[in-house]
Amino acid sequence: MIDFWPLELLGRLHPLVVHFPIALLLVALVMESATLTGRRQSLREGITWVVDIGAASAIVAAVFGWLLFEAGTYAGQTAAVHKWLGISTAALAGATAVLHAIARRRARKSLWTGYRLALAATCLVLAAAGHLGASLTHGADYLSSALPGRGEDGGAVALLDEFEAVPAAQHTIEQLDQLNLQVRALFAHRCYRCHSAEEQEAGLALDTESGVRTGGDSGPILIAGRAADSEIIRRIELPRGHDDAMPKKGQILTRKEADLIRLWIDLGAHWADEEAAVFPQAPLALERPVLPPAHIPGSHPVDRFVNAYFAKNDIRWPEAVSDRVFVRRAYLDAVGLLPTPAQIEEYVRRPEADKRAQLVGELLADSHNYAQHWLSFWNDLLRNDYSGTGYITGGRKQITPWLYGALVSNRSYDEMVQQLLSPTPASDGFIRGIQWRGAFNNSQRVEMQAAQNVSQSLLGMNLKCASCHDSFVSNLTLDQAYGFATVFADSVMEVFRCDRPTGRMSRPSFLFDELGIIKAGTVDERLAELADIVVQPANGRLYRTMANRLWDRLLGYGIVMPVDEMDREPWNAELLDFLAAEFRDTGADLKRLIALIMTSHAYQLPSQSAASDAGEPDFVFRGPRRRGLSAEQFADALSQTLGPLYHGLAFDPEGEELEAVWIWHRDREVDRDILPRPGVRLFRYDFELEQPADSVAEARLLMAADDAADLYLNGELLAESVNFRQTRELDVQGVVASGKNRLAVRGENTGRMPNPAGLLLSLRLTYRDSSRQWVFSNTDWHTAENATGDWMASPYEDSTWQPARSHGSFDRNSWGRLADFRYGARRVPMPFVRASLVTQDPFLRALGRPTRENVVTRRASEAALLQSLELTNGDFLAGHLESGAAAWLASHGSDTESLIGRLYSTILGRPPSRREMRTATRALGQTPSEESVADLLWAMFLSPEFRYIY
Repeated sequence: MIDFWPLELLGRLHPLVVHFPIALLLVALVMESATLTGRRQSLREGITWVVDIGAASAIVAAVFGWLLFEAGTYAGQTAAVHKWLGISTAALAGATAVLHAIARRRARKSLWTGYRLALAATCLVLAAAGHLGASLTHGADYLSSALPGRGEDGGAVALLDEFEAVPAAQHTIEQLDQLNLQVRALFAHRCYRCHSAEEQEAGLALDTESGVRTGGDSGPILIAGRAADSEIIRRIELPRGHDDAMPKKGQILTRKEADLIRLWIDLGAHWADEEAAVFPQAPLALERPVLPPAHIPGSHPVDRFVNAYFAKNDIRWPEAVSDRVFVRRAYLDAVGLLPTPAQIEEYVRRPEADKRAQLVGELLADSHNYAQHWLSFWNDLLRNDYSGTGYITGGRKQITPWLYGALVSNRSYDEMVQQLLSPTPASDGFIRGIQWRGAFNNSQRVEMQAAQNVSQSLLGMNLKCASCHDSFVSNLTLDQAYGFATVFADSVMEVFRCDRPTGRMSRPSFLFDELGIIKAGTVDERLAELADIVVQPANGRLYRTMANRLWDRLLGYGIVMPVDEMDREPWNAELLDFLAAEFRDTGADLKRLIALIMTSHAYQLPSQSAASDAGEPDFVFRGPRRRGLSAEQFADALSQTLGPLYHGLAFDPEGEELEAVWIWHRDREVDRDILPRPGVRLFRYDFELEQPADSVAEARLLMAADDAADLYLNGELLAESVNFRQTRELDVQGVVASGKNRLAVRGENTGRMPNPAGLLLSLRLTYRDSSRQWVFSNTDWHTAENATGDWMASPYEDSTWQPARSHGSFDRNSWGRLADFRYGARRVPMPFVRASLVTQDPFLRALGRPTRENVVTRRASEAALLQSLELTNGDFLAGHLESGAAAWLASHGSDTESLIGRLYSTILGRPPSRREMRTATRALGQTPSEESVADLLWAMFLSPEFRYIY
């Protein structure tokens, strides 16, 4: 994404620049058409100028458009197609100009034909690009809305026709109610921004009956039964530029919509008792739909609903993807890892007919890899992270241990929700909002944050607009938002509209009173009531929202889109209700719901083009949407292929605690501590055995250092060049001696300027009576820049040495909790540190991992400019490509064919084609070098086949 304002400003000039080539190229086509008969050749000189200038300006407009797209102003499939059509227009226009110049010089008929066809093709592509551009700026129905019976006044037309078909005296109360509700909906969409109870410009409020009847500062706006004499009719029918014309902001009313208001007034301005639902609202109740009949691909319940949908839309079932595509898709979706070549071959050879269902079950049974993969999804959804805004000041609390435990044990979703809303000490971080420092808007109070986060993550609703004023995009009101926020507050909250006090005080309430009333007094009691209300079976929205999120996660496009607007129309309501009801009725089992989706034939269909992040009004489901690897999936795949990218964890699933402290020599400048300077530093620590040496049953020592260190015990060199990327575990039972012992370390910090450095050491002594003695690196150690004599032996005069400086505890430091810094065998297999367990870094940020200051329910599917720059020029990836290439060369030597075959099977899950083998062999040469292997690795990692889940 472009984050440089001059380039972004140029991009925003695209709408201004783009009309110039449109006009010129169309004029060129008209002028060229006039020359087809051989006449009007005098136009040729003018055509030359028009074509050349049109081509040049088309290229400029395409560049500006590309800058606008990369700035993130527009996104989605429509924007992406528009971008490529614009680029195609520029390319065709340039080719047309070249062909025209050649044709004028050589004067061949075939050249003139080619030029004219190129000009016609340019104008056709230009028209398509222009249509999509208009759709982006004016809406997808920009043209169609002008057709008879189409557009926003379609509902008004139908209602007017209904009333005209019946004499006025025969209109029923139900019809008059419907007419009034339609008029009130028009007021809401066109007028509430300026004329509501919260924003009464000119003293006029149109959201209540009394406000409409009373009028504003200039008097009544309507006379019941006399529309022609009503002020509101005069104003809405005035030309747009008139001073009295209404509405002044936003879209004006169409003629049919004005006629509807006129009809309502003429019929007496009847006011319905029913509350007007301005925006669509999904039902809360959830009933299990009847399964459609079975079909040819199988009787899987998901496929039965999809089959009925396919039949309705005249779509034939495609063949399922191959075993190799499926196994990669399933591994990445279930556990977030690439399958190894051995795992792929073993799966492909399986003879069982139901082996795909078996594989899904086996993957979901791998609890720790499942949890470490899905942790990213839940961290995004629950706004949970390891560092960032609020964590340093204590104004925010992470829930990672609780969340990881819930995923490993497959805790039911309703139990998770209950513990999030009525929290235990381990789970209360979710509703504890960020305590912002300094001045902030009332809509960001911690109580309002809790209401917003719960609404978005659990219920698929946007409460943020209603946190400042009555929402302009949903039926939610300011009072509803404050009522819900008060559930989380320890006192009554005054309602603020756009950060201005209204004088109204809120009362605790849930967003849907029909599900239950909050009656309790204390916060804890209210939260317990809220949790019970939210998870009850009658709240179909809770279960629909999660079912929709998992479908979107696994198939790339939700049944309702966007996934946070669950009041939108689903493309298959019965399928969504079935998944939600099945989820609710089977214990809200997340793994079971994931398995239900992944074992369907619909999940196994060939992937379609990448999805837009927003809803597509004309979306038709034909199979899963192609999805890019997440930041964590991409990083984990690199770790599987190149070696571990990360060595320190922000969260350790094993949870082993040690008292060891990272230490280094204290460097100071101007009476202040600074980062360690480059150079050698010496460390010493004396300890005594609590029992004789022959009573020691086991003595194990762990050590890590940044950048490197040599370890001595009682003058004996035990390890050299130890670094933090690979913890050294040593058996020192035969080296420790009775009485006093000395640990000595020669550490080195490399580089050309001060940078983080540290030494971490833990010695565990186990005696025959099972008692233990521990020795840790801490500030009791002594350090020096240099020394004379045998400083590694005892005794030694070190009175000039200084105490070591702490650079962080075992679990809070610059290096994270080192994955290898533990004794003996692991309790949880972890071949490398999963990216979901590490703190945000520039590499993961560039690949799309969010900061999680807000709830994130769907990461952007389009690759941003920052990601492209990081993958092509970033030092982080380049360094790991170099080390990975060296490791691959060391394991395969000069056997180029074997090396290429193994790379393809590891990275892409298949053998190379003959053409790929030839190309790769030429790239590596007869004697592959680290540089050539690194280049091949880079090309494979950036290929769409690797970066997307097909």
